[in-house]
Amino acid sequence: MGKIQAHTPHVSAADMAAFVSDVREQGRELYRDLPWRNTRDPYEIWISEVMLQQTQVARVLTRWERFLARFPTVDALAAASPGDVVEEWQGMGYNRRALALKRAADICSEQYGGCMPEGVEALVGLPGIGEATAAGITAFSRDVPCVYIETNVRAVFIHRFFPDEERVTDKQLRPLVEAACPTEDVRGWYYALLDVGAHLKRTQVNPSRRAAAYTRQSAFEGSRRQKRSWLLREVMASPGIESEELLARLNRIEREAGRDGVDRATFDSIMGDLEREGFFVRSASGWLIA
Repeated sequence: MGKIQAHTPHVSAADMAAFVSDVREQGRELYRDLPWRNTRDPYEIWISEVMLQQTQVARVLTRWERFLARFPTVDALAAASPGDVVEEWQGMGYNRRALALKRAADICSEQYGGCMPEGVEALVGLPGIGEATAAGITAFSRDVPCVYIETNVRAVFIHRFFPDEERVTDKQLRPLVEAACPTEDVRGWYYALLDVGAHLKRTQVNPSRRAAAYTRQSAFEGSRRQKRSWLLREVMASPGIESEELLARLNRIEREAGRDGVDRATFDSIMGDLEREGFFVRSASGWLIA
């Protein structure tokens, strides 16, 4: 294991300029003509950024345009029911992202006239939008300099400036990312970083695994997350289903997969979480999508 470095290395202006030039050149060679790169609409870019947070590019390519066809504007997303948004999100994983999109759209429709607020600070005030997503929206829609740190960007900076270090923090990366960011063609710069980072991750040991922010995703099958996802789909398919029938169906599926059944306490805990998070409502007839 490499040494742990607690500081940001000093990089001269000349070395940083050389790094930027190298990334720009590689980025031109590796450029991916992705559909969300052909828009400056902050809403459309927001949807792509949220989709790409924890989903592979190949999957997002099949869903981004479909989502926008159903919810083409902030106001259209705000006018939809949470159930409609979650339904459209199925297959993308991490369904909380869909609810956060809906809640943020409600705020933008009510408080910003159907537009998204400008600037990183304003954007991070919306549900589900962290600093990286806010910076991505700002850079790609407005071409404004900002600090955009996500997994592919981490890969490039860690590979170049932290070749032997482990657990590199975003605090260490931030001054370097900020110093490298140009005042013009910010979009092109970050596209280059994303494409070079994706190439590094495909062709060698993924440098972003040495980031403190890196976490290995736990197995989905048999997990609580898998049961949440199954229950969500089942209630969508059978609105008004009662708890006893829903639990019986879940246990039948679990046993067919060679796993133990779910006890009532665990089932009630999962359903309670989904209800509190805004996915379900409990009616006199049974469970419904909110």
